[in-house]
Amino acid sequence: MAHSKQARKRIRQNETRRLRNKGRSSEMRTLMKRLQEAVAKGDKATAVAMLPTVCKKIDKAAKTHVIHKNTASRKKSLVARLVAGVA
Repeated sequence: MAHSKQARKRIRQNETRRLRNKGRSSEMRTLMKRLQEAVAKGDKATAVAMLPTVCKKIDKAAKTHVIHKNTASRKKSLVARLVAGVA
């Protein structure tokens, strides 16, 4: 347990940030999963329409340090290749 006033505040801040990061990460993963499902169904129109939104969420997660910038780049490359491979 924290003893000082600043340590207690730091605990509150960390919890707030953890929940915010968890939400951003969850939203990003959900959108990626929906895109992968559209690709699996062969729905090219939906996949192409979703791609900019997914990339934007991935970029936002990297910008706010939820994920590393190289991880963001890898994930964007993955979804772009999935969409490009839809017949």
